[in-house]
Amino acid sequence: MHVLHRTARAAALRAAAAAALGGLLLAALPAQRADAAATLSNAGFEADGTGTATPAGWSTYSATGQNSASYTEAGGHSGGHRLTHWFSSAYKVETYQYLTGLADGTYTLSARVRSSGGRNAAYIALRNCGGAEQRTDLPPTPDGAWIRLVTSVKVTGGSCTVSFNSDAHAGEWANFDDLTLTPGSTGLAIRGGDVSTLKKSEDRGGVYRYANGTAGDALAVLRSKGMNYGRLKVWVNPADGYNDKARVLTMAKRIKDQGMKLLVDFHYSDTWADPGAQNTPAAWASHGYAQLRTDVYNHTHDVLAALKAQGTTADMVQIGNELNGGMLWPEGSTDNWQQLAGLLTSGANAAKAVSSSTKVALHLAHGGDNGLYRWWFDNAVARGVPFDVIGASFYGYWHGPLSGLQANLDDIASRYGKDVYVAETAYAFRLDSEDAHENIIDTTAELVTGYPASAAGQAAWLRDVMNVVEAVPNGRGLGVFYWEPTWTAVAGNGWDPADPSSGNGWENQALFGYDDRLLPAADWFAHR
Repeated sequence: MHVLHRTARAAALRAAAAAALGGLLLAALPAQRADAAATLSNAGFEADGTGTATPAGWSTYSATGQNSASYTEAGGHSGGHRLTHWFSSAYKVETYQYLTGLADGTYTLSARVRSSGGRNAAYIALRNCGGAEQRTDLPPTPDGAWIRLVTSVKVTGGSCTVSFNSDAHAGEWANFDDLTLTPGSTGLAIRGGDVSTLKKSEDRGGVYRYANGTAGDALAVLRSKGMNYGRLKVWVNPADGYNDKARVLTMAKRIKDQGMKLLVDFHYSDTWADPGAQNTPAAWASHGYAQLRTDVYNHTHDVLAALKAQGTTADMVQIGNELNGGMLWPEGSTDNWQQLAGLLTSGANAAKAVSSSTKVALHLAHGGDNGLYRWWFDNAVARGVPFDVIGASFYGYWHGPLSGLQANLDDIASRYGKDVYVAETAYAFRLDSEDAHENIIDTTAELVTGYPASAAGQAAWLRDVMNVVEAVPNGRGLGVFYWEPTWTAVAGNGWDPADPSSGNGWENQALFGYDDRLLPAADWFAHR
């Protein structure tokens, strides 16, 4: 565990400080500088054993005079050792390696990391490479699990510095191991949001503002921060008339007019479809399996063909929403995989018939449950269901630690040879409710450890989910959709399409605050 050697280390540091003239001279010492080379050396911190303050090949600098806050100790991700940042009082420390003789081009740094959380800053970085410094922040990992992070930079001039940094309070720690620096770039193609409730909100008086308070079109506000993909759910015949074909066409045009791409999410229901409910639309209720296959094909083709006809062809389509237990129950339940496969195939075939370039996605919830994903997609593949992309919902307060998400995405991308994305995620920026409806997340006990219910906590959550997706090997991590960033507390825009008086329970997880202003989390759409 990460706490190994802390007590012994603290005692050794106290003795060392006393022997170093009260520690005052440490602040005056120059950074310890290793000789430069063209490749990373001692990338697993195995060259020195335990307790080395400046590992072989590396240099250390502390702005607060605590170079010994960086050291090696037992317990690596692989091999026997790791680099640790820790000190018994507040500290700032950098461990770095300066490389020269690199061929110009783009490079990606990969590192296994874990940390206590709570720090002012902790990150991996590439700097002095000929352009702006590139960095990726460490997520808190209270479960002690390692997370793989990546960051990339364009090198011009043949040199670059690989850097690990901590600005921490007393006793806070970070671990680093298994580093690689290889040619290639990172980034997320999708930085999106599900804006399915936006039209109804606007029709009921919803207002959206830039961070400076200026009112604006919510899509334009989000686009100004880098959001590049809109997601819209489709219901067959909803009670309130929203999220049907006509409203989806209207919203799709607005999304495309902003220069954004479009994901259409078919629920094949008149209301919410999720792991706990996959209700057949009323118009299809008496239909048997054979007719339901036709219904799925016709409905999918009808909506997508209308989108194409108005010049807003869908870039991606989800055939079903959070399909853990199947769709169109009971006929399409996972209790009858052959029938479920037939329904999914009908939807996928309809999408490709309209536009062969439209990506077909299959989407489950519980994004950290690798056993579920292997079981589900093994069944789908065995029955020849066609699909291009795998989507996962991941809410940390329900679905487990980020390490579970990373392990699952890495595995399914490799196992099925498909690109992956987070179809839904969100986090609270406060706990109290703005309307009379109880919020879905409204107590501190429901929060993810290390992420407070604050604007900063919400921003850190979105940042760290993006970091995990970006690190999926071989560039198979497509991106992230924030779920319902515009679902603010507006009377009449509640969760129940059949009840105009229902509240939504989600306004404390939107990306617009209770003053209608855009929150800082949206800044991360531009950082990938």
